[in-house]
Amino acid sequence: MSKILGTITIGQSPRRDVIPEMEEFFGIDTKVIEAGALDGLTLEEIEKFAPDENDYVLVSKLRDGTSVRFGEKHILPRLQECIDLLETKGADIILFICTGVFPDVFKSSVPLLYPQKMIHGLVPSLLDKGKLAVITPDKSQVKQSVDKWSEVFQNIIVVSASPYTKEDDFSEAIEIIKTSDADVVVMDCMGYTNQMKKRVAEETGKVVILSRTIVARVIGEMLSN
Repeated sequence: MSKILGTITIGQSPRRDVIPEMEEFFGIDTKVIEAGALDGLTLEEIEKFAPDENDYVLVSKLRDGTSVRFGEKHILPRLQECIDLLETKGADIILFICTGVFPDVFKSSVPLLYPQKMIHGLVPSLLDKGKLAVITPDKSQVKQSVDKWSEVFQNIIVVSASPYTKEDDFSEAIEIIKTSDADVVVMDCMGYTNQMKKRVAEETGKVVILSRTIVARVIGEMLSN
């Protein structure tokens, strides 16, 4: 029986840079439908969502490839609108395409899944008492990433490298991880690609976990019933 997977990006849909690498794990009978929290907005309108000092910072991508940075609080009502839209289109499951932490404020009549919860449940069982290295997109997200991962690990390092810039944003992060005593690296953003994972693994010599494929495998298990 075919299933409909609704996906919500915190940026603009469709996410052609993300969904194709995930679809192979969903199964041939799965239809993917998308919605985006920033759909229909111009860059000028989005720039008004710039994060304040105490905001939870999110980073995503627009339809034209532009990378944007904004405060989570500005898109919470728009995320609920995405949920409502995907439900009306028949989604059996709704997945956030973001590893950020979201408040428990959304209403949904179908399962609403968060990558952050999946990854936090899985990684501790893989690493046990070792040291974790985390790659996050933006320097402004380092502290909040430390806070997030400190809930499940005592021994962590966090570095930043954007998946959305055309410049080489990984060299410094890779060097820090390479010379560290980290056992496992988590690429903590759905924007990181298989190619980026391969580079980090090859240049650091560490075990690397890619958020998008871990999440996709879990969703595939749920959709295979």
